[in-house]
Amino acid sequence: MEMKMKQKINLELRNRAPEEVTELVLDNCHSVNGEIEGLNDTFKELEFLSMVNVALTSLAGLPSLSKLRKLELSDNIISGGLEVLAEKCPNLTYLNLSGNKIKDLSTVEALQNLKSLKSLDLFNCEITNLQDYRESIFELLQQITYLDGFDQEDNEAPDSEEEEDDEEDDDEEDEDEEEDEAGPPGGYEEEEEDEDEAGSDLEGEEEEDDDDDDDYVEEGGDEEEEEEEESVQGEKRKRDIEDEGEEEDD
Repeated sequence: MEMKMKQKINLELRNRAPEEVTELVLDNCHSVNGEIEGLNDTFKELEFLSMVNVALTSLAGLPSLSKLRKLELSDNIISGGLEVLAEKCPNLTYLNLSGNKIKDLSTVEALQNLKSLKSLDLFNCEITNLQDYRESIFELLQQITYLDGFDQEDNEAPDSEEEEDDEEDDDEEDEDEEEDEAGPPGGYEEEEEDEDEAGSDLEGEEEEDDDDDDDYVEEGGDEEEEEEEESVQGEKRKRDIEDEGEEEDD
């Protein structure tokens, strides 16, 4: 026996209060008389709601869910009454109505008031058999980017995980750029260290120059001493010659 929608909701709550729930999956349960039951305005934080294959024929029982972004309603028996969505879930960005009883454009026209809607799925609905189906939907709902998983240029829509990864990558890149602009912590210390090293190199060069000057002075002193010795020796020789001359005169 299939679980009724109210029982499924109580099971999915897992002892949480309705206002704490952001995601709710009620797939494959049984809706009484084809209507939504057990959901109410206390689920005000709900962002994702899935009711796949629950034999829904009407959306009249949908409560006001202003934060709802994604709504899965595939494989039901819905044929109209879509204007309720704009009234109860005005901020929807993704809507899946695949496998329902939607037949013509006038039924879908009610989605024009979902101004934030970006992605709409109508797989396996009779409306997809209409001539120029895709062109007609894109013209009718100009706010959407993706229809049945592809945009107007047949580019595939990224899945939600890829979108989240891209957002994280962007955040990381932004953080890296901010760090580069701000400079690495301690960058000034590194500059000071470089300046200190440069200063020490200059001091080393000056010390070497002083050593060279000292060597030059020492060499110059040695030459002067040699010249003095030579002059002294010359004077001695001169005296010796004079003494010898005096001895000869004697």
